[in-house]
Amino acid sequence: MAPKYAPNLRSRLAPLLLFLQTGFIVICALYSDLTILQDSSSQLLGYPLSEFQDVNVMVVAGFGFLGTFLVRYGFSGSGFNLLVAVIATQWSIILNGYESWIQSRRILIDLKSLVFTNPVQLILIAILEVSGFILNGWLLQTFFEVKPLYCAMQLHTFGAFFGLMLTWVMRRKGSETPFEKEKMDHKTGLFSMFGTLFLWMFWASLNSILVDEGERKLRIILSTYLALAVSAVAAAAVSVFTSPRGRINLDHIQKCSLSGGVAIGVSMSLVHRPWVAMTIGLAAGVISTLSLRYLKVTGLAVLSFQGNSVCCVPYLHSAHHPEPQYVHGSDHR
Repeated sequence: MAPKYAPNLRSRLAPLLLFLQTGFIVICALYSDLTILQDSSSQLLGYPLSEFQDVNVMVVAGFGFLGTFLVRYGFSGSGFNLLVAVIATQWSIILNGYESWIQSRRILIDLKSLVFTNPVQLILIAILEVSGFILNGWLLQTFFEVKPLYCAMQLHTFGAFFGLMLTWVMRRKGSETPFEKEKMDHKTGLFSMFGTLFLWMFWASLNSILVDEGERKLRIILSTYLALAVSAVAAAAVSVFTSPRGRINLDHIQKCSLSGGVAIGVSMSLVHRPWVAMTIGLAAGVISTLSLRYLKVTGLAVLSFQGNSVCCVPYLHSAHHPEPQYVHGSDHR
């Protein structure tokens, strides 16, 4: 819900949305085509559609509810999330089809192309981030010969550090002090936990969506689930150990129970034993919870980037897997 004295966006948001959407329609009308599956009866009802639905739930419901923990940002978080998601998805489809356009002068659109991936500022940021994300992935695959499966880890590191850099660029004077808008309560925290649960349930589909081989896909799904389960247990245990009152902090569970799925993403196709996946989940849960418990309190984001990390994205998506992951991916071509 917009504040009482929110600015009028009619002269900025509406023209921008209409301009972008008209441009997308024109590009698709002139240069795009739908990929027709040869065996539609078996493939359309198989894993491409089911995994597309899973990731769609993650993007719309998972991340939509995840941003509702702020008292004054609940309606905006869920509403803006859908708006940014649909704009970013359409732009991502066009950019991902650029390679096919070079070969056949047509942008091919299929289920896999749909998966990859103040309101005016959010829309422009989404366009910029999607462009940088796809360019970064192309550079990794072209010059470092990193397979697309390992480039999936780019989703977490690029998004985390892009957000930090953006926070630094757009920071305002006084951002070092807590904002009144950052207040949370039990109701908003509960809705945000719903978003975490959606993400937790469907994270295995996100990790395995780029794999076509059945046995390999099943191994990735099982490894991801084990890592997620153990990271949730580790987050709860560390939360109790580090609490002065010996209680579980729901904020730790919400933000760190997904760390196992994030951490195993870089090596998921190489994990052949359950204990390896469980160890990765344990380490990720411990590191993320400790980072959230102590680094956030000491103001790491404020000291390093003069910003305010409200959602604590760096502690979940980048604290436990540094950039050498790309070297790891290129070594297993």
